[in-house]
Amino acid sequence: MSVTRHFVDGPYGQLHVRTAGRDARQPALVCLHMSPKSSWQFTDLMTEVGKQRFTIAPDNPGHGESALPPPEPHVTIEDFARCVWTAVDAFTTAPVFLLGSHTGALVAVEAACQRPERVLGIVSQSAPVMTPEEVAQFEGAYEPIPLDEAGTRFRVLWERVLEHRGPDMPLSLCAESYTENFRSGDAYEWGHRAAFAYAATYPKRLSQLDQPILVINVNDDLSEHSRRADALMKNGQRLEKPEWGHGFLSVHATQTAHIVESFCRDVEGRA
Repeated sequence: MSVTRHFVDGPYGQLHVRTAGRDARQPALVCLHMSPKSSWQFTDLMTEVGKQRFTIAPDNPGHGESALPPPEPHVTIEDFARCVWTAVDAFTTAPVFLLGSHTGALVAVEAACQRPERVLGIVSQSAPVMTPEEVAQFEGAYEPIPLDEAGTRFRVLWERVLEHRGPDMPLSLCAESYTENFRSGDAYEWGHRAAFAYAATYPKRLSQLDQPILVINVNDDLSEHSRRADALMKNGQRLEKPEWGHGFLSVHATQTAHIVESFCRDVEGRA
């Protein structure tokens, strides 16, 4: 199943959206990426899921090929979620499932709270429930790195890709992931900044949701934090995948598609 690309008008300019599949009448799967990546992250998964279910993946404002928001007021997770609905509404008016990765997991929860009547269920790669101290640590670690002639920003971001590289993730995929970091220039950390600002709100929003939630907990820097979500979810379950890490959406696209589609069909069967 091929992935096609589109642009739709959004509040900050055009939003770039990838889609796969043809039947938009059944509940679609909406894929929401981590920072500072884009819908590129889901390309391989979409080719698999799209064989059975219409799939939509927007780039957050300022990521991928979506237009950059103004610097002030700073873009928020709430803004990202509203843009998700702008993108989704351009393709379907049916209920949807949401699949969020890291920052996308926050956006998925916020989007479900904004329009709960449209969301049937959520699949979440990570459920980052963090303490204020941990948020401060992440903020320090992901502080924007100024450009210099030594190429410090480029070296650190490459080292970061390798640090979080999952098993079997080839260097070619690492290189693709690396290049996604630079599409928004000096605004490349705006998504992380929005995520950290939302960290205190996320547990409250998560606990408000009645929809079924599946947390896929891979071996990455949010594994420990994600286990804390168990006590917050009304209708949630956690699937531990310690043998997976970053890149699993491509390296294990077929298996991930099976997990996601099984979850969606189970939810639909209970409706």
